[in-house]
Formats: sequence, structure tokens, C-alpha cells
Amino acid sequence: MDEVFKALADRSRRQLLDRLRARDGQTLRELCAGLGMTRQAVAKHLAVLEAALLVTTVRRGREKLHYLNAVPVNDIAERWIGRYQRPRLRALAEMRDTLESEMPHPAFVYVTVIRTTPERLWQALTEPDFIRRYFEDTGPESDWRPGAPVRWRMDPARPYEDWGQRVLAAEPGRLLSYGWHGYRPEMAEMFGWSEERLAELQREPVSRVTFEIEPLGEAVKLTVTHDGFGPDSEMRDSVSQGWPVIISNLKTLLETGETLPLAEG
Repeated sequence: MDEVFKALADRSRRQLLDRLRARDGQTLRELCAGLGMTRQAVAKHLAVLEAALLVTTVRRGREKLHYLNAVPVNDIAERWIGRYQRPRLRALAEMRDTLESEMPHPAFVYVTVIRTTPERLWQALTEPDFIRRYFEDTGPESDWRPGAPVRWRMDPARPYEDWGQRVLAAEPGRLLSYGWHGYRPEMAEMFGWSEERLAELQREPVSRVTFEIEPLGEAVKLTVTHDGFGPDSEMRDSVSQGWPVIISNLKTLLETGETLPLAEG
């Protein structure tokens, strides 16, 4: 947490975070506009913020987009505020809702650090017994070879089904990417959608999720990028609420051997 406090201590860096809070996914050029700082100074401040995991970056062609990452701020809230006032997941959800805004490039990016190894994290992302625990007996299933089908289960009482998604990339211990599910009639039953609402949702493009694994000392940095959404995507709103809960559950499982009591609080 020392790096987080150091990064937040500088007014210019707080100003950069405020700008990303107002509009996420900006380039260095966009962040420099109207700040009264040189490009080099802004780049140095962003490097400090990135080292503290307060900012994460995603390449889009020749551009590097900067995104606000709420996780370190939430960790501070959890240590000194959340543990006394509200359950951990509620604190995370409220912090996320405060810090995130609509992105001009509608990707959802989430970064966290887990005390584990790349090999163990890869197991957690790909082995059925792991996935069922932190997805609460739902989620994806595959042999995780590039091109292989990804099967899904939305209800523990239902079997896994192939809805047409495929594994896009798989490099054990480093990278996993696959197509995300679209909207299905089973979901309409679960959430009470009308046929018209389901048909509207099914017109959204199918998105994808990518997990990047990087060693970080005795821990691992996990970057989750979910993209490929259309404008005003309902799916993006859904995953931006779902991934923080799922990844928090995954982190807790790897670090403690137990999952979070998601039904409580």
C-alpha cells in the first residue's frame, strides 16, 4: 500500500486520476490536454500510477489507452473502513460504481494482484473444479485449446451447453482469451425478460474476455480485459458488476483456500 499512498500524495497524479474517472480509456495526448504539464511530466506521473496499479493500460493499434483501476483504492477502504462498516463485496461494488464511467472504447479492464504462482492461477482459470468454486457452480468449461468450444452453465441445475463460443488464445501461465456468451432463452426465464427484450439483447455483438498473467515478485498480476461490446451494451454493464465479484472470489480462493460468502451481506 505504500506505493498507493505515495502515488496519491501528488496533486498532479490525483488530477490525472480525476480525469480518468470522468472519462476512462484516454491516450497520453488526451490526458495532456489543458493540464499545463509537459508530455514527459505526464508520462512520468502515469508511470508512478501504473506502478501502484491505480492505472492500467491497454494497447489499441498504435494507441495506448489508460484506465482507472479501483482495486488498490478499495483495498485501502477495506482495511480502514469496510471491515468496520460493511461487507467486503458491498464496499467493492460501491467503490467501483463511484470510480468507473462509460468508456469511449467500451472495454472493461480490471487489475488485481494475487499471492499465488502463474501456474496455480492458470489452473484456477482452466480447471473445472476451480472454476465451479468461484463461479458458484456455474461458468465456462473447455479443454482450453485454441479453437476449442467453450461450454456454459448459467444454472447449477442445468447441464453445460455449447453456445458457439470458442477459445481464442491459450498460453499456459501467461494468457487466456475466449468468446463470452450472448443472451439465451434460459436467461430470459431466470430474469423474467419478455420475448421482445430478449430479442433486443440478442442483437448485441458477442464479446470476449482476456486474462493476462504476469509474475510480480512472490505474487501474480492478473489483468482482465473484457471487450468487443457494441454501443450502450447491456452486457458491458453486466460484466462490470460481475467480474469484480468473481475475481475477488478467485483471489480469496487462491490465497486462503476458501471462497467468499457471496450470499451474505
